[in-house]
Amino acid sequence: METNLHQGLQAIGDPTRLAILRHLAEGPLPVARLAERFPLTRPAISQHLQVLKHAGLVSDQHRGTQRLYRIDGAGVEALKAHFDALWSSVLADFRLAAERHPDSSPVSEKKHARRHVKRSTRSAR
Repeated sequence: METNLHQGLQAIGDPTRLAILRHLAEGPLPVARLAERFPLTRPAISQHLQVLKHAGLVSDQHRGTQRLYRIDGAGVEALKAHFDALWSSVLADFRLAAERHPDSSPVSEKKHARRHVKRSTRSAR
């Protein structure tokens, strides 16, 4: 699964592939319909879809002469879990830092700076 996570992160790092995923979030689409939404050829869209498929983010199924692509929920869930864990870690670190230094919040620093300015202007008079 770690390999798919790495490949998934690389895949969504490309703006075109991320945009393809956004379109597929609306529902399954064939390559031709996807290509209509981009200034790219069908083969170029197909190559992007293959990268997304290899990363486990999309799957495909034959329907007649077309191949429909859809988001693969398991692959997207793996990326979501990764970002959820990352975000939870960042928030936990932020909370610890705030608890260690309660007076160093941006709001208290601004208040302190204003008080200092007011005192300075009073003493200058």
